[in-house]
Amino acid sequence: MTLLPESKSAQVLWRTVTRLDKSKINTWVAFRNSLAVAIPLGCAIAMHNPLAGVAIATGALNVAYSDGRDPYGQRARRMFAWAVLGAIAVFIGSLTGRTSWLAILVAGAYAFLAGLLISVSTRAGDLGLNTLVALIVYAARGAMSFGGASAAGALVLLGGLVQMLFALAFWPLRRYEPERAVIGATFCQIATEIDPTTADPLTTPLDMPSQQVQDTIAALGRDHSVEGERYRMLFDQADRIRMSVFVLQRLRSELLDENRGHDISEKKWADHADHILLTSANVLRTVGSCLTAENCLGTAASLLQTLDTALQTCRDHESDTAAPIEREVCNAIDILAGQLRLVVQLASHSLPEGSTEFARTERSHPWRLQVSSWIGTMHANFDMSSPFFRHAIRLSACVALSDALGRMISWDRTYWIPMTLAVVLKPDFTTTISRGVLRLAGTFAGLMVATVLYHLIPPSALSEVFLVGIFTYMLRSIGPANYGVFSVAISGLIVFLIAETGIAPKDVVVLRALNTTAGGIAGLLAYVLWPTWERTRVSDVVAEMVEACRSYFRAVAERFGSDEAMVESELDSYRTCWRRTRSNAEASVDRVASEPGANAEQVTLLTSILASSRALVHSIMGLEAAVLQGHARTAPEVFQQFAHDVDFTLYFVSAALRGSPAAAETLPSLREDHSRMLKTRSGFSPIDELVLIETDRLTSSVNTLREQVMRFAKQSAEVAAYTPAPAIG
Repeated sequence: MTLLPESKSAQVLWRTVTRLDKSKINTWVAFRNSLAVAIPLGCAIAMHNPLAGVAIATGALNVAYSDGRDPYGQRARRMFAWAVLGAIAVFIGSLTGRTSWLAILVAGAYAFLAGLLISVSTRAGDLGLNTLVALIVYAARGAMSFGGASAAGALVLLGGLVQMLFALAFWPLRRYEPERAVIGATFCQIATEIDPTTADPLTTPLDMPSQQVQDTIAALGRDHSVEGERYRMLFDQADRIRMSVFVLQRLRSELLDENRGHDISEKKWADHADHILLTSANVLRTVGSCLTAENCLGTAASLLQTLDTALQTCRDHESDTAAPIEREVCNAIDILAGQLRLVVQLASHSLPEGSTEFARTERSHPWRLQVSSWIGTMHANFDMSSPFFRHAIRLSACVALSDALGRMISWDRTYWIPMTLAVVLKPDFTTTISRGVLRLAGTFAGLMVATVLYHLIPPSALSEVFLVGIFTYMLRSIGPANYGVFSVAISGLIVFLIAETGIAPKDVVVLRALNTTAGGIAGLLAYVLWPTWERTRVSDVVAEMVEACRSYFRAVAERFGSDEAMVESELDSYRTCWRRTRSNAEASVDRVASEPGANAEQVTLLTSILASSRALVHSIMGLEAAVLQGHARTAPEVFQQFAHDVDFTLYFVSAALRGSPAAAETLPSLREDHSRMLKTRSGFSPIDELVLIETDRLTSSVNTLREQVMRFAKQSAEVAAYTPAPAIG
């Protein structure tokens, strides 16, 4: 991995600290979140019960972090889960607060769980952190009876449900709207270029996207969710389709070359290629309209059927000709058709209805066969080789130790020490350092702002509720774009929330500054003592993920057609290995992206490789589901050849990531293998249609992955040849 000169490291860190990610600013979501916090608080104060209002506001604020723009059903389930888990954390914290050693033990255990949740996703990590903070805060309140703890938990749950109600009742928003728009426009542009009836044909195999398009796709950043990677795959498929169309157009031009002796057959094949290009253009135009305007994809499905019919006609006539160019035309059409089928599938799952259906289908499988299974991912990362497991241990030990020290010293509100440490301490270098700096600077700035507002605005319950709403809005709108702004907002918010309990802001400011400073410095020291660097490991980590994909596929392929059922736990072990290596790869790419010195183009390729690997494993799991459900009973020779070539390809893909020059050798054509399977469809059992569908998707995914890895390996070799690696301790 390329590194920047030492003199530029500080500049990279400074850009990270000061960066304002405009793609994460969302005013409407922040507006409804702030209303859901301020309105219940104001109502409770009007009813002369400010303590209950603060508890409800705490629950609403916690669940606000789970709000989003995805379909209502998914959002409702997620926000309800956050509300319940937040209430449970408050109940446990309130109940264990009476016994110091028990509170410390529980906080350490909760911190370990919160650290491990980062392996699942960023949002899951936020859930773990928020519930940990709630547990620490309520445990510090002192002894509470079972009834009091239950009441506190119920009020926090009520606040979470209020936030969920606001999110579901108002302002339906579309998630990933910018990404959908630029990808849809890209497909519409390609459709125009490949349409043989237009005067602007495709002239280059690849076209550099505009800066706006690149910025929009880059805004996906560390979004490794199924939805985010689906859009990244759609964007990556655009280049592959352009390349396939370019090849087909070159073949068509060859058929019509004036220097060739034309015959009726060649002109017929050229017309056939025109028909394929026109159909493909219509498919892409429909997909583009679907993404930009959410039009129905029914037309695209019928066009694909037309394409499949034309492809079958091509195969029927392929055996009648000995001309190599006609066979190449058939192969080019086959590759293009496979890519278009994948694009239509991805686009259909990008629509709200398709996304909901995809999630429903995913949930219908056992958790072991769910790619996004939280349980499966956390179970797979319960291993010292996982950086998330090591981070969870570090976080648990630091939170427990700081909580114990806070209870031993005589300061007030020392729970801010473990709370700040938990917020600052992250698995990677740049996030920990930048969060530490921004947390300290933002806290001081926020306390200064709160102090000024306290003296400028006449103190009253109404003005304090208004300020709580303003700081919540700032927290949820601009806070996600820059952690410094977040720290300013959360500091002011806490000051005025505590003011509602009858404690003057001036009595809170000094204590919060003192304890936050102690917690922030402790977090930075903890990372210095046990750092995590990924500068030289990322290629190997991603290669391990590809190897895990390969082993998983080989196990499923061996099970296919075998009378001796493989022990289910053996398949589970391969699947678990992939989940762990997948989490490790995500973490490694994210850490490298945030560390000083990462090459932006290589990081982008690595992120695309992650997206393609997820699509690959989806297909492998589909094959496994066919096996377990009894849909795959036979293993024709053509399938065995296909499985062998997939295994061979993934082996060399992994070797390329590790820098092996032999990986650049000619690899087998998986699309040709799949075509042979379709030609010998009769060799499969009647209920093996699912196998043919999943192997089609698997072929496109492996080919995409191979192209991305080869580009990455080529870039790495070029950079290594011209850039000396600096010495790093």
